[in-house]
Amino acid sequence: MFRPQATRLSHMRTGFELLELIYHSTARALRKNYSNAVLGLVMEVVNAALMVTVFVAMFHILGLRRVAIRGDFVLYVMSGVFMFRAHAAAIGAVSGADGQASAMMMHAPMNPIVAVTSAALASLYRQIFSGAIILLFYHTLFEPITIRDPVPALGMVLLAWWTGAAIGLIFYSATPWQPEFFGVASKIYQRVNMIASGKMVVANMTAAPLRALFDWNPLFHIIDQTRGFIFLNYNPHFTSMVYPIKVGMVCVVIGLMIEFFTRGHISASWGKRR
Repeated sequence: MFRPQATRLSHMRTGFELLELIYHSTARALRKNYSNAVLGLVMEVVNAALMVTVFVAMFHILGLRRVAIRGDFVLYVMSGVFMFRAHAAAIGAVSGADGQASAMMMHAPMNPIVAVTSAALASLYRQIFSGAIILLFYHTLFEPITIRDPVPALGMVLLAWWTGAAIGLIFYSATPWQPEFFGVASKIYQRVNMIASGKMVVANMTAAPLRALFDWNPLFHIIDQTRGFIFLNYNPHFTSMVYPIKVGMVCVVIGLMIEFFTRGHISASWGKRR
């Protein structure tokens, strides 16, 4: 009789409150590693620029420049590096998001979906910001660049990020069962993609036995399709845009199934024995 009655909220108001919660959680995720948000973005740009520089130098040292697509060589390197970073960063961000037994989940509005979504959005913001700044500086200070289809090329960045977030969701959902194993497995997968993504090769110019080593990887298809949108003289023949979409959808379904199963069994005491 004297119990407080919770006010029923409309679906629209609940949705707006959820979006607001995701926004604030994303802002928190952006500031997690650095106390200064601007410093964090600057470091992200520096790290991306260093990776591009290292790969450009590696291509020159190993004599691999001749296998690049006809066009701007640095833009060719960027097309692989940016896709790889968007994919790997999404995996790391989602797999390392606040778990169901974390302190943040003790607050009533917070839930794993918000944690995963905000971590993925923060990762996407960093990658798009750093990529845009590097492209702007290169276009302004070194050599003007031309992207044949910029909108589809940006769509491939989103696809690389989304497939990374989908794979990261599997690691995130399975981590409570064995944190050490799945934490290491996530790191290994990200490191293996340095080679397995095939960003140093061109699919059309690669022999079939060698191409078969990369063909399983959705990131390999994404990078090759991206180069088709960027360069006028390149048309991908051996990769598909549909394949990474299918892989991402399957990973999302598997990740959600593991997440729902874990939610029914997880306990805050799981981590006390470690």
